[in-house]
Amino acid sequence: MAGQPANGGPAKRRAMTGRLIPRVAEMAAIFMVGDGLVGLIQPRRHVDLWKDQALGAERAVAPFVDRPGRRRGYALVQIAAGLWLANRQRAR
Repeated sequence: MAGQPANGGPAKRRAMTGRLIPRVAEMAAIFMVGDGLVGLIQPRRHVDLWKDQALGAERAVAPFVDRPGRRRGYALVQIAAGLWLANRQRAR
């Protein structure tokens, strides 16, 4: 229709954003839970994979090198936070 933006206008963009944000949050939650489970079950192997030449991740895993108990504790926090985040998402 003449005068209508090709992309559907502001209302359509708001509706798409309203659906996109929960989906992105859900994806982040899934990543948190999955990474937490791997860190809980195989803390040494998981940290070893990321401690060298890992595009900046080295600093993030440095506190966990040779400290599997610390990594397991962090994994429990990751899993809990991921489940909490996922639980907050609702279809709009």
